[in-house]
Amino acid sequence: MAKAKQSSFILNLFFFPIKLFIYFLLFSLLWVVIYKFLPVPITATMLMDDNGAKREWVNITAIDSAMPRAVIAAEDSKFCGHNGFDADAIQKAIENNRQGKNLRGGSTISQQTAKNAFLWQGGGYFRKGLEAYFTYLIEKIWGKRRIMEVYLNIAETGIGTYGMEAGSQRYYRKSAQKLSVNEAAKIAAALPLPKERAVIAPSGFTRRYGRTIAARMGVVKRNGLDGCLY
Repeated sequence: MAKAKQSSFILNLFFFPIKLFIYFLLFSLLWVVIYKFLPVPITATMLMDDNGAKREWVNITAIDSAMPRAVIAAEDSKFCGHNGFDADAIQKAIENNRQGKNLRGGSTISQQTAKNAFLWQGGGYFRKGLEAYFTYLIEKIWGKRRIMEVYLNIAETGIGTYGMEAGSQRYYRKSAQKLSVNEAAKIAAALPLPKERAVIAPSGFTRRYGRTIAARMGVVKRNGLDGCLY
C-alpha cells in the first residue's frame, strides 16, 4: 500500500509540469482569442504606473491614418511584410549591443504589442521567450490590423497616459481622428521614452526625429507600407 502511494506521488510529480504547461497553453490561447474581439482593459505597465493610467479605447477607424503611418515610419517599416519578427533589425541590435553602442532592442510593433498586452516591461531571456510566443500567437490569430489597433490603444504616450486617443487629447485637445501629419510624427517621436521626450514644443533630437518621421510617413504612404491596414 505504501509503495502504491509512493508510486502515485512520483507519477503525479512527474506529470505536474506537463499539466502546468498544457494549462498555460490553453489559458494563453483563450486570452489571445478574447483580446482579438474585446478591448484590452488594463496592462501590467498600467497597473505599475504610479501616475495612474488615463486611457480611452477607440477603433482604428477612429484614429487618423497619419498615426499608424507615423509609428510604422518610426518603429517598424516592415510591419506589413514580416511575420512578427524582423531578422535584420534583430541582427543589427545584437551587433550594436555587442559593440557597446546605444542599446537597441530590435523589437517590431508586433513584439511591442505582445509585451504591452500580455507581459511586463524589462528584459531577461524568460520574458523575451514569452514575448516571442505571444507575438507568434497574435500574428496568427489577430492579424496585422488588430495588432496595430491594440498597439495604438495601449502604448504609453505620456506620463500616466496610454493610447493615441488619450495622447491626442492630452497634447492637442482633440480626437486622434483629427491628427495632422506633424502632430502624429511628434507623438511617434516621443514613444520610445514618453516620460522624457516632449511632444509639445520638442527640442534637439526629438524635434529632428519628429521631422524625419514626418518625411518617412510620405514614403510609407507612397510605397503602401501600411497596405495591410487599409
